Amino acid sequence: MSKYFSISLSIMILIQSFGMDFRDLAHMDELIEHAQLHSEKYGDNFLVFLSKHYGELQPEHSKDHQEEKQDHEQLPFNHHCCSHSIVVYMVNNLQVPVINTVPVFNYTTNFFYLDYYSFLEKSDIFQPPKQA
Repeated sequence: MSKYFSISLSIMILIQSFGMDFRDLAHMDELIEHAQLHSEKYGDNFLVFLSKHYGELQPEHSKDHQEEKQDHEQLPFNHHCCSHSIVVYMVNNLQVPVINTVPVFNYTTNFFYLDYYSFLEKSDIFQPPKQA
């Protein structure tokens, strides 16, 4: 069971590293339907369809076909979210003065050891056998 879990987790991380989401996988049927519509209506092959919706012909196609805007929003890989993080690390040579503070509490140790378990050594139940 742990193998299946680790394999599915690895596949999920691989898919997300490509920028795909499970919503994109759920909308793949709409991509195929829209590609078939373009094939029947405009005579486009699949590469031209991809270019019109994801490539260099996208601005022209979206401007010319405003009536298909609702269908274009349902296509996968159209989510425009950016979750990049920028980490800035700066080295500053200025030294901050250290303020010596007086300790507020003076703890005195009050520790002593009481042997409550020494009676177990003398019991015969915890000793090795005397005759073999």
